Amino acid sequence: MKVINRIALNIPKISFTTSPPEIGMIVYKSIYHITKVKDPFKKIKKSTTRKLLKMYPEFKKKIKKSQDPLYTALKFAALANAIDLGANPDFNLNKELKNFGGKDFDVCEYSEFKKALKKAKNILYIADNAGETVFDRLLIEELNRPVKYAVRADPIINDATSEDAQDAGLDKVAEIISSGCEAPGTILRLCSLEFKKVFARADLIISKGQGNYETLSNLKRLIFFLLKLKCPVIARDMGIPFGSVVLIKNKNAP
Repeated sequence: MKVINRIALNIPKISFTTSPPEIGMIVYKSIYHITKVKDPFKKIKKSTTRKLLKMYPEFKKKIKKSQDPLYTALKFAALANAIDLGANPDFNLNKELKNFGGKDFDVCEYSEFKKALKKAKNILYIADNAGETVFDRLLIEELNRPVKYAVRADPIINDATSEDAQDAGLDKVAEIISSGCEAPGTILRLCSLEFKKVFARADLIISKGQGNYETLSNLKRLIFFLLKLKCPVIARDMGIPFGSVVLIKNKNAP
């Protein structure tokens, strides 16, 4: 009741233009403040990452043996975006991993991505959830470019923090940085000045997940969104069927 009351007090302050990740930040901060538990998903984040790290060699082998390792790594990273306890509290890791075999992209602007990658000297990769970080690592290893890997400033749902990224071994393949944002997305006005500089200077931005799409898709610069559509509202906004796995650039890209 204390949690509900605290959240209810914030409702009048929320505008209809406020993005879902910003509302999520308000809700989860209220929960954490009342319960005094800063990272309630910590145990499951670590267990999911450990389980997927054990499978890292297997997926690495599959990528290297495929006809197009970069495409396969992108596909695996997108499929792994299903690891989302905020969107799906009944998430089953074993069930999702079974889909990795025959599932392909539903929409994929791969040729556009390769063109942008060819020109890029440095990449900003904005992370989403812990666990799928292992597949982000596999993708980064195929990019063959310097990468800055941006994570959340503080624990929020099961989104990746610096600790979660290190658990997955991202520090071996990229420079881990914080966005400075505490929301389950990337709200630029709430990000640190350091992150904004990295964001502005990046030759290529890869954005994982729905929260980052919701907060970055209206920007007038080239961003590639890599995700699974787990929300009918996002699917409608994209004009792509719910449940699809996609790699697309933002509509406002120059």
